[in-house]
Amino acid sequence: MSTIAVVGGHGKIAMKLHPLLVEAGYTSIALARSEAYREEIASAGAGLRVLDIERAGLADFERALEGVDAIVFTAGGGPDGNIERKRTVDLEGSLNAQLAAANLGISRFIQVSAHGVDNPVAPDSTAVWEAYVDAKAHADRSLRESELAWTILRPGRLTDEEPSGAILLGETVDPGAITRADVAALILEVLHDDRTIGRQWEAINGSLPIAQAVTQAVS
Repeated sequence: MSTIAVVGGHGKIAMKLHPLLVEAGYTSIALARSEAYREEIASAGAGLRVLDIERAGLADFERALEGVDAIVFTAGGGPDGNIERKRTVDLEGSLNAQLAAANLGISRFIQVSAHGVDNPVAPDSTAVWEAYVDAKAHADRSLRESELAWTILRPGRLTDEEPSGAILLGETVDPGAITRADVAALILEVLHDDRTIGRQWEAINGSLPIAQAVTQAVS
């Protein structure tokens, strides 16, 4: 693998991931919705391919993903906002990226999901939260059922604090927080470790260095 496409490439996790990919020797390509982001994305070391995933069809995804070796899907409408964006971004964006990957012969696919989305939602949850959880769970299920070389990461509550470099990683972990920078570092770690293919983990900040946590999780 040499060229990595980051879907949701102007998002907060993506902007921390690009420099890590470049430092590790990869070419990072951000798929983002506006040409206006080019300079900021370039400052993070990545190139830009304009793709508005809320309006793009499969053919648009295939054009944007041409020539890449792996895909990291970090796009999300977030747990707040309107219900429609949960469908167009979190679900349909992922489904289109998965199908485009299969059509183009791009096997490696890493998806950033969310903690606990397979669990029943609380009775007092908002309709927006229910839509968010349903979209994430559906997108993850589709990826697990695909023939792609997938890894699904389900981070806890995301923060913008300085990275700790240490996490708790497992098929299920207690609710908690994790910095976006640590999620980016985790993505890089699983990207070049084929032992993580076919694995789904939840992650929060913890006590194990990220590389050690991944090694422990795959052993």
